[in-house]
Amino acid sequence: MRYILKKAGVMIVTLLIISLLAFLAFEIIPADPVDTILGTDYTEERAEALREELGLNVPLPQRYLNWLKGFFIGDLGISYGYRISVNELLEGKVFVTACLSAIAFVLVIIISIPVGIFLARFRGGIIDRVFSVLNQITMSVPPFFIGILFTSIFGLAMKLFIVGDFVSFDEDPSKFFVYLFFAALAIALPKSAMTVKLLRSSIINEMGEDYVRTARARGNTSSGILWRHVLRNSMLPVITFLAVTLADIVAGSIIIEQVFTIPGIGRMLIMSIGNRDYPVVLSIIMLISALVLFVNFLADVVYQYIDPRIRLQ
Repeated sequence: MRYILKKAGVMIVTLLIISLLAFLAFEIIPADPVDTILGTDYTEERAEALREELGLNVPLPQRYLNWLKGFFIGDLGISYGYRISVNELLEGKVFVTACLSAIAFVLVIIISIPVGIFLARFRGGIIDRVFSVLNQITMSVPPFFIGILFTSIFGLAMKLFIVGDFVSFDEDPSKFFVYLFFAALAIALPKSAMTVKLLRSSIINEMGEDYVRTARARGNTSSGILWRHVLRNSMLPVITFLAVTLADIVAGSIIIEQVFTIPGIGRMLIMSIGNRDYPVVLSIIMLISALVLFVNFLADVVYQYIDPRIRLQ
């Protein structure tokens, strides 16, 4: 319990530091959001009224505390550009990005775990060598390039989806997931290649340990040793890597959403940065940071239950 509380405390402190740095970063940018909002309609009277409406006329520390309090109680403020609640603006977009990231993460697990185990069991064979070459190629190709290939092959050539014609979940759930599938696969393939390489190496290293030789001497089969002993120990570094991978997937979704024109928080983030809509940008940064930190926290918790030595350290 002490270990979990310590990790939770580190997570909260880290999130607070990120919030402070993100808030200050936009404060030091030499641009007044009031000027951007009013444009040619700028007058001193309107500017002063708008500053009061947006809470920009209070001291910086108070503004930060107000914003931080709002974030933790679920009030993300008002968008400068759209003049509506950020909660309302991001509601559907968070769902889209969450679905995209979840599909990509599930694909990484579905692809990498069986392939990694298979290659480790039959290491040195022709299939292992072929997959090793393919792995290196896949790891070196950025997801956005794979996304462009997918839009050309599966969208324009094979007509499995219409490029740019995103279908919402409410409109047609099946078309919604088909559209997201190819974007998720573009994100998942490089991450799967990395996970396969890590899992294969981890299993091969574990197979050379003394406990494996002891198990073989007692008459256990190779398959039995692999599934009952080796795989559990081999998964320890993979679990940590998968947690980092999920964080990368969320970040990768921002780029892939541009390629597939998916209306998620990634596209909204890019647009809001260009429009200097700081409440929206800060909210998205904090949401992504909170998700990444929480996933890493869960990975730490799972890790210490799998390997009790972590608690002793």
